Amino acid sequence: MTLKPASVEELAELLANANARGEKISSVSLAALNRLLEHTAEDMTATVEAGVTLAELQRQLAAHGQWLPIDPPQPEQLAVGTLLAADASGPRRFGYGTIRDYVIGLKAVLADGQVIHSGGKVVKNVAGYDLMKLFIGSRGSLGVIVEATFKLRPLPGAETFIQANCPSLNEAGRLIEEVLDSEFTPVVVDLHNLSAAAGHSSLVLGLAGTREEVEWQSAKAADLGCAEPSSLDYQEILGAEESSFRKVSVLPSKTVEVIRTLNGARFIARAGNGIIYHCGAFALDSHKRPTKLEQRLKNEFDPKHILPDLP
Repeated sequence: MTLKPASVEELAELLANANARGEKISSVSLAALNRLLEHTAEDMTATVEAGVTLAELQRQLAAHGQWLPIDPPQPEQLAVGTLLAADASGPRRFGYGTIRDYVIGLKAVLADGQVIHSGGKVVKNVAGYDLMKLFIGSRGSLGVIVEATFKLRPLPGAETFIQANCPSLNEAGRLIEEVLDSEFTPVVVDLHNLSAAAGHSSLVLGLAGTREEVEWQSAKAADLGCAEPSSLDYQEILGAEESSFRKVSVLPSKTVEVIRTLNGARFIARAGNGIIYHCGAFALDSHKRPTKLEQRLKNEFDPKHILPDLP
């Protein structure tokens, strides 16, 4: 069953009724809950309903010179609630962190219809749990996020993208090490082979800050051989073909080593974070998730299991 509530109160009622019947919920559409509820520009905070898309939120914040520094693919289609539930991120993750770093308040509806709050203006945790840490990345398995309060950042005065062509993975690994050990601080350190010649890869750097800072960082990057103009266009491929890519997380120092095992398959790697999206065979032994802990949490928050389980 798919729920399409027009308000938080209606969602709470629908979930309570489904829970009483033990009826499974396949999905929840929060398209009607799409408002920016409050934006206190002087405090750089914003409270939004979970149905607003990330692109629309960014548009409204940009009018005040601010933004939420999260950049997953296809933001025009990604609702804030889905962003939080999936803990989605993009290439700027290296410089700005993940969505967890910016959430200061959360409202969610549990499977039994109870509305809960954590952080922000109202602090009310359930049974001692840190709800913000639990719900972000839970993929809707514990409850439905309906509202969030974020801390924001000023839009950078300037931003540019440059790249270096790497004829081998050895060269890519060497250059990545030099970048990470350098004086400048890129916000993007990505390696991909989506538009490079066979056997080659492109190391993409994103530089942001004041115009003077970006110019200084660009000069430092050029000294390392990263000077060719670039962009984040490769992200569009990841967004459009998401089902074709698999994700693996490794130690950042192991990124190039793991890419070698892909035998030339297409990949996009967050080289500074150790996250690899790839179209090849799985490169590592899978680490089992703490399923016993997940089960305990599921039983605590959704004892009748009417909400989707973690995939």
